[in-house]
Amino acid sequence: MKKIGILVLALFLLTAATSHAEGPKIVIATGGIGGVYYYYGTQISEIMGKNGYPSTIAIQTAASVDNMMLIRDKTDIVKGTFFLATVLPDTAYFTVTGKHEKFAEKPVKANILWMMYPNYLHIITTDKSGIVKLADLQGKKISTGAPGSGTEFTAFNLLKSANIDPAKFKKWEKLGAKESDEALTNGTIDAYFWSGGLPTGSIIELSNTLTRKGMNLYIVPISKRDEGVAAFEKEFTGLTDSLMIPKEVYGTAVDTPTLAFWNMFVCPESLPEDVAYAITKAVFDNADTLRSAVKSAKDTTLESTAKFIGKTAIPFHPGAIRFFKEKGFVK
Repeated sequence: MKKIGILVLALFLLTAATSHAEGPKIVIATGGIGGVYYYYGTQISEIMGKNGYPSTIAIQTAASVDNMMLIRDKTDIVKGTFFLATVLPDTAYFTVTGKHEKFAEKPVKANILWMMYPNYLHIITTDKSGIVKLADLQGKKISTGAPGSGTEFTAFNLLKSANIDPAKFKKWEKLGAKESDEALTNGTIDAYFWSGGLPTGSIIELSNTLTRKGMNLYIVPISKRDEGVAAFEKEFTGLTDSLMIPKEVYGTAVDTPTLAFWNMFVCPESLPEDVAYAITKAVFDNADTLRSAVKSAKDTTLESTAKFIGKTAIPFHPGAIRFFKEKGFVK
């Protein structure tokens, strides 16, 4: 009996030692299967698994809001379980500050590890609509994006900053990208919001369809000269970027200024510094592998993240900052 007890104790100590050697359990919350978030997160999981974190797994989720809830509610420091996530910057900001209704009583404590890639805000219309600037949306037939989507969330916040009330639209729709394309083609809406990468395939198809109907695609410019844009950028300090949609992308007459929102890879504030450092290092040391697997990851670069460090409304994790200091991008 004494030998059995010793054997059980030995097995327990061996298991504990192995678990400790493998480090904490990392769960990466992504998005729906088929979306970029899912493939990006899955690839990060594989990279980590090959670089000292074999207990890492990626899981399918409903994306940004759910992901922030998982970080807040499911991270367990005692058990050594930490949830990391792909997330939209405006969603992250509202959940960290408690401005999102689901986080009003209990904001999530999260930090940024790195910037992933930008989503470009598109306000799509035609050259026949009479809409040439943001203010022209008032009184028109507009779709603000599918209910609960990141596009809708961004559209609402931009319209609020510009003092445009969706309730006063001539017609207010809440359509997804494909449905919005069809509605614009048929003339049942005048314009629609979309937030996504470049190029968005459905918009390329829309441009071709409009040309066949004797119209041209027009993307409404969004710049600081527009009323409300400066206020919007101030609200989301350091989380937006002023970029151009080149005319070659969709065959428009001119390049179009717009706002880009950098998708972020975030972690709980409680993630140990050495773990955050090791994860960041593993990803950027294997960035070529990530980029070959996920097209959007071409923008996951040291330079893209470095320009945001120290300037965002959400802080970067000390472990990530340590890595960027070593690389000479942060003083």
